[in-house]
Order: sequence, then structure tokens, then C-alpha cells
Amino acid sequence: MAILQVSLFSNSLMRTVPVTVILPVDKSENTKQEPKEYPTLYLLHGILGSSLDWLSGTRIERWAMEHDLCVVMPSGDNAFYVDRKGSNNLYGQFIGEELVELTRKMFPLSRKREDTFIGGLSMGGFGALRAGLKYHQTFGAICALPAAIEVEGYAKRTNDNELFFLNRSYVEECFGDLSNVLESDNNPKYLVKKLASEGAIFPNIYMCCGNNDLLLKNNQDFSDYLTKFDVKHKFVIGEGAHEWDFWDTYIKKVIEWLPLAKGSTGINSGNVGI
Repeated sequence: MAILQVSLFSNSLMRTVPVTVILPVDKSENTKQEPKEYPTLYLLHGILGSSLDWLSGTRIERWAMEHDLCVVMPSGDNAFYVDRKGSNNLYGQFIGEELVELTRKMFPLSRKREDTFIGGLSMGGFGALRAGLKYHQTFGAICALPAAIEVEGYAKRTNDNELFFLNRSYVEECFGDLSNVLESDNNPKYLVKKLASEGAIFPNIYMCCGNNDLLLKNNQDFSDYLTKFDVKHKFVIGEGAHEWDFWDTYIKKVIEWLPLAKGSTGINSGNVGI
């Protein structure tokens, strides 16, 4: 399994961005086969995180290797993966369009919608839902483990919380005028309603949340909203909280849920029996 650290220039962000890539191209049996195009999961970190979070916090490398899956993990800073046009921080465009095209040029990735997935946790779960719905023609599946999907409560926030990301000023910096956010593409519910009215083909959606996670109520509400519009999806409530033990368990379940062939781990230090 190749682990690659990439620095690429983004026109959407007008700066160089770090991206971590898991690519199973170096598995022992692959060297004897014809080149193949890999299905790809674009996997987003949460707030305070980085492109290395999933690699250090879970066994994503093992699960990706077993399923011949490429995993692309960009840095989203603390910007909620939305477009902040005034500062040229177009994170949504970067994730949903530019990163997909750049990585397809760099690596042997499938260009098929049914082989292209997006997922994330917390802030990254929100980013995955937003990008996956807005760019539904690109992504065949969305995975939120869970999503920090609290848009409807942003206007009620104040600026007296010790945690900066729970303050009104923070969400105003990310989302702009909060009086307009509900009827914009920064609201996944708005995107669901819009796509349903257009008769669009929705990506497959997998949502999960720990039974002790403070985000549970909001994720249950969004699942109910999907049901209201007859959007097929899977919502799982598991044992756990907003923590890496939960995400490690459920990223494996997500990968098993995705339409992937079961591969092998190849020859490595973990399975040679010596």
C-alpha cells in the first residue's frame, strides 16, 4: 500500500494544499497485472483536523488495501468545506470539482460515477453531504459518520462560548449572512429539496452516529428529512460517542457497504506468518 503526501496548487483556493493519498498500486499481485483504474473515496476530516487524521485515527489503510480502494484525504482547514467567495476560499468547489479532476490526472482512478465516493466525519460529514448532493453527477455515494449538520440553529448562536467554532461569529465567517443560509446550497436540506424537485438521481447515502454523540438528534432529523422526500438511504445508530473508536469501527462498515470488490491484502509484514 502506497501512502503519498501530495502538495498541489488549487485555483479554487489560490494556494498550495496538502493532500494525503492511500493508493493500493504497489500490492505484490498488482505488479503482475495490467494497470487498473481504482474506485476512489474522498474522505474529509473534522474541525481542528488535517489530511492525516483518518490515517492516524483509524485503520483506513488496511480496509482500503483489502478492497483495492484509493482514499484521497485533503485538508479543509476549519472552513466547513463551503465556498467563501469574498476571500477566494472556495472549499466546496475545491472538494467537489477541482480535487477530483486533479487526482484523476495524477493517479489511475476510475472516472465512473459509480466508482467515486465522498465521506467524512463531523465537519467533514457535513462537507461530504453538501458536496455529494451539489455535485451529485460526480459522486455515486455519500458517507457521513456523522455530519455536523446544524444549519438551522446557526442564527440562534451567540458569541460567548469558549470554543470558537460554537460561536456565531465563526459560522458567519464560514457561511456568510445567516438569514440567507437556509435557502442556499450551503444547506443540505435545501439541496435535497432542489434535487427531488428536479427528479435528479441521488447518490447512495450512508449515515451513522453514536448513541452518545451530541450530533445524534440533528442526524436523525436529517434522516427523517430524506425519508420525507423518498430519498433512499441507510441510517445506523451505533454504540459510541464523537470519538475515533466509533469512526474506526464505522469506516470499516462504510467500506463494506460501498459497491467494492473484495481484494486481498497482498504480501506485507502483517500476514507473512514469520
